[in-house]
Amino acid sequence: MDVRTDAPHLGTEAQKKAHLPPIARGEVRWCQGYSEPGAGSDLARLATRADDLGDHFLVNGTKIWTSGADSADWIYALVRTDPVAAKQDGISMLLIDMRSAGVSTRPIRLISGASPFCQTLFDNVRVPKEQLVGGSAMRNRGWTIGKALLQHERNSAGTRAKNLAVPLLAVARAQSGDDAGRIRDAALRRDVVRNRMGLRAVSLLNQRLIEARARGESPGLWSSVLKYAKRELDKDECELALRALGSDGLGAGAGFDPQHLALTRDWLGSKALSIAGGSAEIQLNIIAKRVLGLPD
Repeated sequence: MDVRTDAPHLGTEAQKKAHLPPIARGEVRWCQGYSEPGAGSDLARLATRADDLGDHFLVNGTKIWTSGADSADWIYALVRTDPVAAKQDGISMLLIDMRSAGVSTRPIRLISGASPFCQTLFDNVRVPKEQLVGGSAMRNRGWTIGKALLQHERNSAGTRAKNLAVPLLAVARAQSGDDAGRIRDAALRRDVVRNRMGLRAVSLLNQRLIEARARGESPGLWSSVLKYAKRELDKDECELALRALGSDGLGAGAGFDPQHLALTRDWLGSKALSIAGGSAEIQLNIIAKRVLGLPD
């Protein structure tokens, strides 16, 4: 399985020495500044500008769906450093201290009742030139860095467990099981088994990628396969849990279990899983064109 990539590991030695040790020690929190109100799946349309003012950049614009921005210490953000270049060619990546003057955040509340997301605003934020990822050699090459990071993010998204308030099998057995714990509803039993089989297949693919990384290879395009499959299975798991709960998932009536309402919130929150980290449609396009080699 070829999981190699041409994207190098970037960042100047000074940047690595300054930032990697506190990250490894868990002393700082970072957030990611990619999406914007007008640039989501078509990320290359981003409009946040970083104007060159000699010894620093002056950043203006806004990022959206910035996970954890309200509690982050730093943000790595894709910004436009050449407004006249082709859209992918005029982008750079900056490391921005969230305590800088002109940086502010606005939490975004989701239908599930809670959210890690924020809108992050930059109003004449001064960013030293030393915080351009990769230094001057990587100016206007942020698209390369961004794509490399997304491969690792999608690989991570494909491996993280979706932690339901109550595990799916426990819900199904409690709501639709006999004394031996067998799920009585044959259709539900079949679909739960299919979900478990799918998760096992994803686990095996992830193991192959772990072994590839141990050989010094990157996840490459297979990160899109892993991300798409795992997130779809996670959504399916939430659907099955709600199906097993039936009307109890509404959280209504006397003596309802609060954990059931928590499962309903899990289900509501799961709707975003196929969007975060690159939408399912984008992943399918990548898989079709660059993994399977299908024509446009």
